[in-house]
Amino acid sequence: MADVTPLLTARGLKRYYGGLRAVDDVDFTLETGEIRAIIGPNGAGKTTFVSLLSGRTTPTAGAITFAGEDVTGLPAFRRVERGIAYTFQITNIYKTMSVADNVRMAVQSRLKRVRGDRPDFDSETRAALDAVGLADRAEAIAGEMAYGHQRLLEIAMGVALRPKLLILDEPTQGLSDLEIENFLTLVRRIAKDATVLLIEHNMHVVMALADRITVLSRGQTLAEGTPEEIRDNAEVQAAYLGS
Repeated sequence: MADVTPLLTARGLKRYYGGLRAVDDVDFTLETGEIRAIIGPNGAGKTTFVSLLSGRTTPTAGAITFAGEDVTGLPAFRRVERGIAYTFQITNIYKTMSVADNVRMAVQSRLKRVRGDRPDFDSETRAALDAVGLADRAEAIAGEMAYGHQRLLEIAMGVALRPKLLILDEPTQGLSDLEIENFLTLVRRIAKDATVLLIEHNMHVVMALADRITVLSRGQTLAEGTPEEIRDNAEVQAAYLGS
């Protein structure tokens, strides 16, 4: 019988900052292999929510289970070891290093945890750069590239970790129209091997990629469903999409 256990679940997840309820009693289930988008107006709690899932923020209350394990108390680096990779809303790269060396560090981080056969660092690095279209910029200094290319480099670093879950926070910010179309192809390719969770304001990207969409508003789940269901949801239209 096939395993139907969700990849990730959150139950009663809360994060309060004094009187601010950034995440307020959210239940969430993510299935293996899906592309899920999280949308909502500014201040809805989206980045705080995925920071809770990745371990970069500690919940005030609630529980998180990943691949059948309670990870609520685990720090971010332990969750990375278990297969959660999170790319930031603001680029988080080593700007004075080459593009290839940035990705190589991610490969080394993963291979430190691998026992048995050790694949070649260079081939793993090239594969990740090829995946995002940066192979021809391998020797460029990361911080000297255009912002859009820096975002792609960060995604390459996430891909190099070979995660079970790749969380992308505003991945198309700063990308040109052509780069966005290439990004759609990239995410579909990544999704063949990993579950993808993305926060995204570009509704073209959301509607083109997502199997399901979760809408947050004021720290709570406003709606959840397919792109068609979310597009037709009157509450979502009033709160976020506009009539």
